Amino acid sequence: MIILKTLTTFTARTGNDGSGKVSLTKAHRPVLNQLKPALPPNGLIMDKRIIFASLLTLSSIILSAQVNPGDPWFGESCTSIMVGKMASADGSVITAHTCDGNYRTWVRMEKAADHADTALHTVYKGTLHTETPDDMRKVTVAGRIPQVKHTYAYLNTAYPSLNEKQLAMGETTFVGPDTLVNKKGMFLIEELQRVALQRCDNARDAIRLIGELIKEYGYGDYGECITIADTREVWQMEILGEGKERIGGVWAAQRIPDDHVGISANISRIGIIDFNNPDFFMASPNVKDVAREFGLWDGKEPFKFWKAYANAEKPFKIREFFVLSTLAPSLNLSMDMDELPFSVKPEKKVSMEVLTELYRSSYEGSSYDMTRHVKMVNTRYDKKRNVIGRDTIVSPVANPWLTGDMRNTLNYIAPGTVDFQRTVSVSWCSYSHITVLRDWLPDEVGGVSWFSFDNPGQSPRVPIYAGVKQVPAKWEVCGQKSCRGDAALWSYRKANKLATVSWGKTKKHMLEQVLGFEAKARLEMPALEKSAVELIKTGKNEEARALLTNYSNDFSGATMQRWAAMEAKFWEMFGRGF
Repeated sequence: MIILKTLTTFTARTGNDGSGKVSLTKAHRPVLNQLKPALPPNGLIMDKRIIFASLLTLSSIILSAQVNPGDPWFGESCTSIMVGKMASADGSVITAHTCDGNYRTWVRMEKAADHADTALHTVYKGTLHTETPDDMRKVTVAGRIPQVKHTYAYLNTAYPSLNEKQLAMGETTFVGPDTLVNKKGMFLIEELQRVALQRCDNARDAIRLIGELIKEYGYGDYGECITIADTREVWQMEILGEGKERIGGVWAAQRIPDDHVGISANISRIGIIDFNNPDFFMASPNVKDVAREFGLWDGKEPFKFWKAYANAEKPFKIREFFVLSTLAPSLNLSMDMDELPFSVKPEKKVSMEVLTELYRSSYEGSSYDMTRHVKMVNTRYDKKRNVIGRDTIVSPVANPWLTGDMRNTLNYIAPGTVDFQRTVSVSWCSYSHITVLRDWLPDEVGGVSWFSFDNPGQSPRVPIYAGVKQVPAKWEVCGQKSCRGDAALWSYRKANKLATVSWGKTKKHMLEQVLGFEAKARLEMPALEKSAVELIKTGKNEEARALLTNYSNDFSGATMQRWAAMEAKFWEMFGRGF
């Protein structure tokens, strides 16, 4: 079982008499005492004002989500896992997405619509940081394209993710060479996703449409990957521009075999393209020419998309290695390998329980566990307060979602205490979803976005069906610009951030709540779906959609109430100090 493991967060307060003396909470003193022997003689005393000034600064911002440009994870902003229908436990096709970073968290279910023959679709730039669906501050019109007669309803997330026809998408950024970026290109990646979800009902058509839009109107973004799934198959599509002065783009798409699992985590992964196998590969006609022209490929060695366009030494880092090796351990994959397989056949069918565990992962128990050196001496007493034993344990204040300031502070006190690793779950996640697509059910019921706000290692997942009419009112407000009680994000973030202060004492309780809601869904949803299917069979589609909407909204409300109760519980635990 993949269980949460974490890194150190602790606070201190300086004396107010000008002496620089420090008063630590009881839980934090053992951590420093454990680290102190690694310092030079008198090192802690000499530099303690600097050390604890950093700690004090951290304590003042610990309840805020952070992304610092100097941190190693900056720019590594998403993780998308894909599961083919023969690799999943129930025969569904799955794609997923963590939107890691300071992106907008409002969500809305946009309605299907009919349009006049002369209608135009407006393409925007700047929608990733708006506060509500109607917020147009800093949003600009990039251009307009002919509209189609009918557009599908879709779940409008920062990176649009699911439509009413069970077409779903995830996204990750891999940047690529900046010499290929043309900011004058009309389409950013989120707008390509939006148009494809409005107009397509299957993955291959979506890939072709995106390719056509890029060619005609231009791609204006850095290197991006979108994972595109329908009820039959899932693809990984990687896109870049084709030069600073050119309207167009370059792209390749590779299908995940039906019995395999793939992952995209901010690195281009597509290798050799088999142009004679259109069932598994698609690409823009210029894919080799652009690479040769810009000196990204010499035209002699075998052409590998990632090697030409990734701007990276390898097509993987720790997240790809962790997920693929966890699901296929007998392959004996290694971080020392030059390449990992594009996808793997899992040794056990992949269930939702396995996926939610992977998305909660912080590499607990492995050599990449960042908390393993953050230790303290735990003294045990009998009833008369006589010492009966001492054990060295991982400190209860250890957690894996550490700010750069705290990580640097610990490593200053004792070099090598924390070796940073980019975990799958991060504290600076805006939202995430695991989207399940099932061809044996009507579209309204078959598509489910298991949606989560804030840190996926802490927050619950709410099932949002493809057929819902609307999402809860709090979901339509972004919580990134301020702490807002009317924004769903803060219904979870407050308890989540507070829990990390002493994660060793809070994680069991929090994980019990997360798993409890997963069990609740497993128990309730089969009966709900059966009722919805029966309504659809009798032509009562609107009643079915209302049923699904009410369930999703009620489920969301229950999780918000539970997280508010946890927040109160944690304040009671820590009311006299952390």
